[in-house]
Amino acid sequence: MKIYIVFDSEAGHTEQLARSVAKGAERVEGAEVFINHVKKANVNDLKEMDAIIWGCPGHFGTISSGLKEWIDKLGYLWANGKLVDKVGAVFCTTATIHGGSEATLLNLITPMLHQGMMIVGLPANIPENALYGSYYGVGVTSPVEDANDTLSQSLFAKGLVLGETLGTRVANAAAIYAAGKASRATKE
Repeated sequence: MKIYIVFDSEAGHTEQLARSVAKGAERVEGAEVFINHVKKANVNDLKEMDAIIWGCPGHFGTISSGLKEWIDKLGYLWANGKLVDKVGAVFCTTATIHGGSEATLLNLITPMLHQGMMIVGLPANIPENALYGSYYGVGVTSPVEDANDTLSQSLFAKGLVLGETLGTRVANAAAIYAAGKASRATKE
């Protein structure tokens, strides 16, 4: 199964989170993971994917302009139903603990719902998620550059673990869905 991770990143924190999501997805047998910065990602590649995960830094509780511009190119795919029933998930980084991560995650999910995608989040039975995470995806507090802030460093490290968990969860969901489709096709 094919998984595409698209990210926007400015200071490198969101790219680190994207790579942790990819690492988690790659743990699942049969997963073929593609990862691209939004400037290099081609929206037409999404048609061939089983799962799509996108993320960005949160800008005042919403999607970064770079990823938003890319998402706005999905009109043709939407009009032709090319992303219907694909598995989707989201992630983001913010500079502060209450920097709008959940608002950003919800804003990232909305275009996926418009595309007819099936959203995968993180449940509370994941210990790290119950104490620091979000049910909508992974929202991570990024450490401030050149600051020796142990709290933000610790939260960022926990967020990277949650990124791996999300990647694994999405890959497993995509594998289960693909197996169900294949089983159904053989019965017809």
